[in-house]
Amino acid sequence: MDASLSTYDRLLNRISTRAAQIGVIGLGYVGLPLAVAIARAGFPVSGFDIEAQKVESLNNGQSYIEAVTSTALAGQVASGRFRATADFAELGVCDVIIICVPTPLTKHREPDLSFVRDTAGTIAKHLRLGQLIVLESTTYPGTTDDVIKPILEETGLQSKIDFFLGFSPEREDPGNRSFEVATIPKVVAGDGIEAATLVQAFYRGVVETVVPVSTTATAEAVKLTENIFRSVNIALVNELKVVLGAMGIDIWEVIEAAKTKPFGYMPFYPGPGLGGHCVPIDPFYLTWKAREYELPTRFIELAAEINTAMPRHVVDELAKALDRRCGKALSRSRILIIGLAYKKNVPDIRESPSLRLIELIEEWGGKAEFHDPHVTEIPTTREHMAIKGRRSVELTEAALKDFDAVVVATDHDAIDYQAIADHALLIVDTRNVFGRLGLARETVVKA
Repeated sequence: MDASLSTYDRLLNRISTRAAQIGVIGLGYVGLPLAVAIARAGFPVSGFDIEAQKVESLNNGQSYIEAVTSTALAGQVASGRFRATADFAELGVCDVIIICVPTPLTKHREPDLSFVRDTAGTIAKHLRLGQLIVLESTTYPGTTDDVIKPILEETGLQSKIDFFLGFSPEREDPGNRSFEVATIPKVVAGDGIEAATLVQAFYRGVVETVVPVSTTATAEAVKLTENIFRSVNIALVNELKVVLGAMGIDIWEVIEAAKTKPFGYMPFYPGPGLGGHCVPIDPFYLTWKAREYELPTRFIELAAEINTAMPRHVVDELAKALDRRCGKALSRSRILIIGLAYKKNVPDIRESPSLRLIELIEEWGGKAEFHDPHVTEIPTTREHMAIKGRRSVELTEAALKDFDAVVVATDHDAIDYQAIADHALLIVDTRNVFGRLGLARETVVKA
């Protein structure tokens, strides 16, 4: 390559010719699908993860993420375009490094950027001239500039001159087969004009549509806005569910009729609470940042309050139904939760309201078990240590008759709802699955 080319020009050339070596840090629900999509686009990709077991599995062509089939993964491994590693010294040979690490909340509902900071520190140890660093982890506006950039510049190298920095929020939707990484429009931004151009050039080589915005803080705000929009609207229908239910009106029937309006309305659906990494967590990143400006976020916080209260509402309705229909107290009842995952047809239990349902039922003195075709065992989590290790029970006629009530928390497709309708003594349906399938029974209570 022409030695007279600038650092920027050399990197742009390597991206344009797909000669750039790409590093993806964090091979979870976001990082692994992204890494495979990049490899499929023709770039050589190194996937970085601290878990040796994950690295070994991936290099053997075995995927642990439903969004990436083992067949698709094995094809990229065999082609030589993808390999996983736990050796972070290899970051030094990467031209583009993408950060896809978790951004959870602390127990006080404040941002926990420890994974982001640690990852930036690791990159800094191997940072060199001409690299592009892109953060994809969801966070509050200003993180790329105020957290990532100073850590990298402690090396003596400078953003916009020696290396380039960008942000592009992930937009994964687990279980949605209508979209994949390559077909979801990608919002991108860079720290300066050259960084912005590099980020756009790279992602245009991977996805169909790139949406540039003016600053990394703007891009960070886009992701939060998307998830706050969902949180607020879900809170609205959850509140309407409670209010209309007290009036004897079925919220599901109301929504079905309302969504026939061809303008000015978008359907959202109630449930037992919010789950997943994004919608229950991301709004708090903005409320935390807003305090720095002494600005209230009452609307956002109220939505979170309503959604957080939903598991308790479901358990209250369960207790009432047991008392009124069965003459039995929840404290003496065995309850089967259908669906441990937070969303249908996926194995993801992050922030799942089902975990909270189990805890609340047992706080009442009842006994709760679960059935989930996608989750065989409750893994170790920071918030729900007391119920780790419990295993999914088999959904049989005898088992259904042995439980005092069944609570449908997640409406997976791979569930025998007909059997539940025929054999369960009491059904508390938080997803309207029995109404939707035409399995109306006297034993079904909507909650």
